[in-house]
Amino acid sequence: MDGREFSLVAFTILTQMSVGAFLVLGIVHNYAARKAGMEQADRLSDRAFIVIILTLGLGLLASLFHLSSPFRAPTAVTNFATSWLSREIAFGALFFVLGAIFVFMQWRKISSFAVRNALAWIAALVGLIVVYCMSFIYMLITQPAWNTLATPIAFFATTFLLGALAVGVAFVANYAYMKRKEPQCADTQCSLMRGALRWIAIASVIVLGIELVVLPIYLASLSTGPSAAMKSAQMMVGAYGWVLVLRVVLAFVGAGIFAMFLYQNAVSAGKEKMMGTLVIAAFCFVFVAEVLGRFLFYATQVGIGI
Repeated sequence: MDGREFSLVAFTILTQMSVGAFLVLGIVHNYAARKAGMEQADRLSDRAFIVIILTLGLGLLASLFHLSSPFRAPTAVTNFATSWLSREIAFGALFFVLGAIFVFMQWRKISSFAVRNALAWIAALVGLIVVYCMSFIYMLITQPAWNTLATPIAFFATTFLLGALAVGVAFVANYAYMKRKEPQCADTQCSLMRGALRWIAIASVIVLGIELVVLPIYLASLSTGPSAAMKSAQMMVGAYGWVLVLRVVLAFVGAGIFAMFLYQNAVSAGKEKMMGTLVIAAFCFVFVAEVLGRFLFYATQVGIGI
């Protein structure tokens, strides 16, 4: 891998995490509004929405370092009709703009909840389109290791797994802030947080299961494919075998073991400190695992004819 491909690791990971977090947070915000009222739902979610947009901005900024001429990036959208890259750039910019407008309206409480909610769902849909376009950029006949269903599955798994756990970390940080600044709301916020963390733990285990099922099938398909695909498989289990093993172990511990303990601790009140430790640890383990997985994605590519 060269330096510019490391920028792609940062771009794809941060962007996919932002999309997943925006979607998960929107779902939780609506749930919290129905359960505890709009004011409490806003207390739970508003700060997290701001962090998501900032993270997305960092991801988009990282993508510029992959370009030989970053200031000419806007011209890349001119091939929107035929290029997945152009579509990714166009929809990525649209997601950022819509998300930023929503966050500003949400923070300043501009317009009605129905209008803000509609804008949020439109932004989330555009975000999912970004991930879809992103995955199809790599579906190239000349790159057999990329040109499989494992690519979109991996990208969407990162989206939902990292996104959900990032929201969990945001809730823990927000609860600690609320205890200091608005202790009268802490009990309600704790109840909302525990309910959200239970579902985040369940979602993490499900997505991890999908990843663990797809991985051996993917490796087996590469090992029986064309010579370029076989070389990629050999690199994954040979020279980069330790990276693959570490990636699987970290994901299993973070999204599997820690998530199950997180669910158990979120069932009843009084274990907030342990919940915070578990969700932060799960996020860190999974984040490193996904970065390693994306590193393998780029490092083991072998093109046909090369």
